Amino acid sequence: MTDDAPAPDLRASDADREQVAEVLREALAEGRLDMEEFQERLDAVYRARTYGELAPLTRDLPASGAAVAPAVSLTKDPVAGGGWAGRIVGGDDSGTSTWAVAVMSGFQRKGRWTAPRRFNAFAFWGGGEIDLREANFADREVVVNAVAIMGGIDVIVPPGVEVVVRGIGVMGGFDHREEGVPPEPGAPRVIVTGFAFWGGVGVQRKLPRAERQRLREERRREKQALKEERRREHLARAEEQRREHLDAAERHRRELEASRRPHDPLNLHDPLDLHDPLDLHGPRKQHERRPEDN
Repeated sequence: MTDDAPAPDLRASDADREQVAEVLREALAEGRLDMEEFQERLDAVYRARTYGELAPLTRDLPASGAAVAPAVSLTKDPVAGGGWAGRIVGGDDSGTSTWAVAVMSGFQRKGRWTAPRRFNAFAFWGGGEIDLREANFADREVVVNAVAIMGGIDVIVPPGVEVVVRGIGVMGGFDHREEGVPPEPGAPRVIVTGFAFWGGVGVQRKLPRAERQRLREERRREKQALKEERRREHLARAEEQRREHLDAAERHRRELEASRRPHDPLNLHDPLDLHDPLDLHGPRKQHERRPEDN
């Protein structure tokens, strides 16, 4: 077998199963799978033992070609583009969207999009949401300029991102709670600035939806394993109690049999025995007595 030939019968590793599970989570976040299909396929992923069992689970998804049935290789190459380095685009990329306006309405920037070096947002009697959890970044430092007049704007960042808030509020305010959190190595910096009048600009730190789903699945599997362990312990205690009851019943039966056992006729010390069983001539002697002896 050559290095380029696929091996559907080759045993899959835990890393291969996690790679397929990540493709399913991405498909769930993008709406390609509903929750029921996701649960069925995810259960099948963790039951799979070979590449051939993993291949059908992502065959109808866009990223399936890179996730299952890889070529047989004696070495595992590192995942390219992993971490923050793969999400900082750099160069002349100005971003997918550079501004958003909500006048007595609302706006959203979420999902997979590229945040520009400077994003301008304006909300008047309305609200907006700027979600950076799954976004790429045009530079290591992006600025979100938010102006909220009698409205509100929420900025959502993923864990590991450094947040700096420099906005000014008049009868309103900016949320500073996420400032001062140490960033992860290589993570971008998000600077939130702007102006709030009778309104507010909030900053929240949340996990991406795929990560939340993965943690939820891990908790579900842990709860299921704990439930199964408790069930086995309960069955073991029930079996132990059953054996104890059976042993007690057997001892009671033996005690009853011992108490109902008849007396031994050869017992010489029985006070109710009037005749000596060893005296073989006793009855004959009584018949041989003469009348005058009576």
